[in-house]
Order: sequence, then structure tokens, then C-alpha cells
Amino acid sequence: MAAALEFTVDGRQIEVADDGASLMEVLRDRLGIHTVKDGCSPQGQCGCCTVWVDGKPRVSCVTPARRVAGREITTLAGLPTETRAGWGEAFCAAGASQCGFCTPGIIMRLAGLDARLGQDRPRSDAASALAAHLCRCTGWQTILEAWEGVGGASPQRNWAAAAQRAELEGGVPQEVGAAVSLGEGGFADDTVPEGALVAVSDGRGGWALGESMPEARAAAGKVQGRRTPDELPTPLDFPEGDWAVRLRTSWVEPAYLETDASWCVPGGEPASPLANGGAFGAKLTSPLPGIARQLADEHGRPVRVLWSREDTVRHGPKRPPLAIGVNPDGQGVVRVVRTPGVSNAITSVAPGLEVKEVDVDGPPTSIAIRGAGWVEAAVALSALDDGTDEIVAPGGGSAWAEWHQDRLRVQVRCGDPLDQIVLRSYCIGAAHMAFSWVTSEALTVDPTGEVHDLTIRSFGVVPASRMPLVEVEIESSDDPPANGSDAVFAAVAAATWRAASHPPDWPTGPLNH
Repeated sequence: MAAALEFTVDGRQIEVADDGASLMEVLRDRLGIHTVKDGCSPQGQCGCCTVWVDGKPRVSCVTPARRVAGREITTLAGLPTETRAGWGEAFCAAGASQCGFCTPGIIMRLAGLDARLGQDRPRSDAASALAAHLCRCTGWQTILEAWEGVGGASPQRNWAAAAQRAELEGGVPQEVGAAVSLGEGGFADDTVPEGALVAVSDGRGGWALGESMPEARAAAGKVQGRRTPDELPTPLDFPEGDWAVRLRTSWVEPAYLETDASWCVPGGEPASPLANGGAFGAKLTSPLPGIARQLADEHGRPVRVLWSREDTVRHGPKRPPLAIGVNPDGQGVVRVVRTPGVSNAITSVAPGLEVKEVDVDGPPTSIAIRGAGWVEAAVALSALDDGTDEIVAPGGGSAWAEWHQDRLRVQVRCGDPLDQIVLRSYCIGAAHMAFSWVTSEALTVDPTGEVHDLTIRSFGVVPASRMPLVEVEIESSDDPPANGSDAVFAAVAAATWRAASHPPDWPTGPLNH
């Protein structure tokens, strides 16, 4: 029999077996505290599982439960009601939460910093504190605005219109509200029925099952993923020719925080892995719901199925790498990793480009990823002019961007804004994704197609401390609402590449203003 551990969680005295579990496993799987999220499985790199230990923030996924024996643990659920509500309202009012998966951990970090700093609360301190976290949706800026605005009045809003705008931008139905900021977005792994078996990938094409997450991972023989020091070349050569513009990209990870998850009861409908976010298109074809249904029927009881962070990198879809050559008249050739639909996506915005699909060993690709194919083509064509033309997305929205005194200025037109806060949040998030993609994001994939960068910090996502300020101007109209953030994504990618003087290979490295 394992010895017992005793500690306090949100004011309650808790006793659990000392069986080697992490603090996160105890909080989520044994105590059912689902504001503690698992985004890195566990690498201690995303910050989603942050709690307080004796009042100080700590990531719980790499903290052995035995190390907190006799100590006081505080989760988001255990903050005073007024404090928790204040942070939820501040994040909602600033547009600092979209899917809401990473924000509970971020709120715990900022609330701890707030308590320590008192009245003197520099924005730079909050940006530095966010180094322990990863957020893919918001672009950091709105989170820092929430830090500055906590305790202030919240604007009156039409929540139905806000949700409609979020769905247009995210591609799936979404909720908007303070509860989402507090991690209550209905994520699949937060709603698993009690007593469900846990299934994880065994790394050999099958599934290892257990009564708990540690048991399932032990059965799978899970080995922690690592970041490789190797740098491998981009997978495609440029098309032959003397081109006015050349652009070449590599493998890029969508880097959504909530890894794929689903569950199902025998004979039932599986839980959607989309929850309150579309993962930028990467989860639309997730195989986990079908696997959950199959395993539940096979075992005659509910089954919870999860991909680890390493699984999402190995098996989740990526942007198709490509190499473009363009002449001054807009004619040219695109070589692109073979991907269903990519030719149509490219020629929808660049009919003068001939598309040649190439078979390359590597992770799966998909045009469902935000703007895959057409954005790269639009950006390449934009390099032929002086950057004054706006980029029009296939969905109808349009945007223009430029660098001005080390900050990004963005204009967007997408019909009726519906909710300015939500639209601005998605535009800033798209600007961060584009800036990060052009300057620093890529995966190392060897010639056999094996991905070597398996930690969430190896994707190259730009942190809060290095993200420039984004100024967004929304041009309202009476036209029907359309997606705007995809056009912003393309426009900022074009502006960032222009600021780097159009080097042919992405990522370009940091900008030198």
C-alpha cells in the first residue's frame, strides 16, 4: 500500500496516495478540478496547469504531488469569488480569451503577480511573467490590456453578436463571456463521465488503456518528447527560373494549446474535440471521436481518448510547405507538398501561378489550416508592388498592414463588425500568428518524414516579451459580416516579410528595425 500524502487544496484538507502522481494528475483526475489544464503532456512548458503553492505560482504538471505534502494549493476555482470574477470580466472585456484553454493558468500567474506588486504594476512585469506561458489565440496584447484593466467597468455588449463574430473568425460555434476566460468552455477532457477508461496512443498505431492517466501512459511506454538541436533544410527546391520574387516555407505546427481529446459511452455520440475553438482548422478531421466510439463499444464502458503533445505534432495536420517563383507580371510556378485542395486554394487568389504538387515524406498536411496555400500566394504577389494594396481573402474580408515605428498598423474591412472587442482580438491574434510564422516558426523534419521538434517550445511561437504592439483599425460597413482575421493574417505576413526585405526563405529570423 502506498503511503498517504496530505495537503490543502482550495481550503480543503486532502489525502491521496503517494504513488508518484504529479500534482496536476491529482488535481484534475482525482479531485475533478478542471480549471487546471494540460497543454503539453507534461513538459512544464505551456503554463496551462499553473496553480499556487503556498501563494506562489507553479506549473503542476511537473510537480510531484509528494513535494507539496503539508502545503497549501490554490487553483483558479479556489480564488475568492470576487477576485476570480474580476479577472474573468477583465479578460472578457479586453478580448483576452478566445477558446479559454490557456487563460486559467495565465490568470493564476497574473493574480499572483498582482498580489505581490500591489499598486505599482508595470506592464513590462506582466509581459515578463508570461514567459512561462503559451497562448496561440490572442497574440498576448489583449492579455496585457486585461492586466491593466482588471477591476475596471465592463462595457455593455450584445453577447449573441459577439458569439456570431467569434464563430465567423474561429470557424466553429463559440461562446463568449467571462466564464470562457475562466476555463469553462466545455472542453472534451473536462466533461468525461466518472469511471471512464483512459486511452492513449501506444506509438505503434494502437491504443493503450488504463483506469487512470498514469496507468494508461505506463502501459503505452510513453517517452517524453524532446527538441532537436538539428536544423534540416526546407523540403522543397525552388522552381527553375529567374524570378522577380521567390518564397519558400517549411513545415509549420498550428500549435493549438488543447491537444485532441474525445470520449464516448457505448452506443453514444462521441464528444467533439473542437469544444470552444477550431484549432485554426487543424482539428476538423481529428480521428479521436471515431476512436472513442470504437473503443467504448468494444469495452462496453465509457472511454476517454487523448493525444499527447507529441501525438499532435507527429499526427496532426501542418501547413503544406511550398516554394514559389513569380515574374513581374504575376505569372509563375508553385511547388507544394501534395495536399488535397491546395491547387484550388492557390489559384483562387493567384490564377497566374502554375501549381505543381510534389510527394514529400513528412507529417500530414491540410488546407483547412488557416489560409493554407492562398495566403502564401497572396503574400508572394504582394511583394511585386509597394505594399499599399490590401489583401482580399476568399471569404470576403480584406486587410492592409504596415510597420510604423516598430509597431504594426492594421486596417480590416469585413462587413458589420458585430462586436468590436471580439473582432479586434481575433485580428491581433492573427497578426501575432503571422509575425511569428514569418520570423521564427518551423519544425525540423528529417528526410524520412519523422518530426524531431516535439516540445511546445520548439515550434518557435513568439512570446509576449517579443511581440510588437498591434494597432487595429476596423472599417465598419452595412455589408453582411465576413471573416476578417484571415485577411489580417495574410496582410501582416506580407508586411513583416516586406520589413525583412523579402529574404526567400521563411522563417526569416528576427526583424531589425
